Amino acid sequence: MINKELIRRNFSKHAKYYDRYSYIQNICASELIDKINGPNFNRILDIGCGTGNYTELLQKKFPGAYIKALDLSSDMIKVAEEKLQKENIDFMIADAETVDLEGQFDLISSNATFQWFENLDFALSRYKELLNKKGVISFTIFGPSTLPELDESLKELYGEDNFISAFNFVKKEIIQKILQNLFKEASIQENIYKQTHNSLLELLRKIKYTGTRGNGINKKNFWSSQAIYNLERIYKRKFGDITATYQVFFCRGVK
Repeated sequence: MINKELIRRNFSKHAKYYDRYSYIQNICASELIDKINGPNFNRILDIGCGTGNYTELLQKKFPGAYIKALDLSSDMIKVAEEKLQKENIDFMIADAETVDLEGQFDLISSNATFQWFENLDFALSRYKELLNKKGVISFTIFGPSTLPELDESLKELYGEDNFISAFNFVKKEIIQKILQNLFKEASIQENIYKQTHNSLLELLRKIKYTGTRGNGINKKNFWSSQAIYNLERIYKRKFGDITATYQVFFCRGVK
């Protein structure tokens, strides 16, 4: 189960470090913005805006549009507001799954956020109602085959009942079915990214500071030097180096 409060605390605690470690998220944001085209996106809703990196891309591509940007973490919003002091951007601290919003939008977009939702089907149904006729929803979402190397290594060290948050991420075929049921036009594209790190500790710090840890790893003394040493030995034996794989779905729906 997704623990929203724990996720909020994780993002808030490390908001000031997020931009330094969000390499994969920034790649996804750049590719997502390139896929979005439309002359009539005058009102845009950015879900899970974080520190505003993707919000800034939206603002630059659609400079005349009004953007409402939501995030669960007040600390992330604070960083975004300091970065983007624009009259046409309205930041809001809110749980995007439950917040009540007024008005309609031409584009609803989100980068690397929806994997933290408790009920993606329900959320997308609500967003459909917020879209104008022929409005577009376009987002990226991490898939369950994210960080499989870490997951396998943890299972070997601690047992099969231990798994990372990505284990519960929504599968591609389920997302595709939801989109097809809700939207007149629907598409989903899968991308795989890999990033190599100098050490396991470097990877774990990246996961920690970008919030990718989700609910975290509930293991006593997990961050001890001995535990990390043992886990790194397993990781390198199984995979050769500290390479991390990320499965990302690029999703689009037209009302």
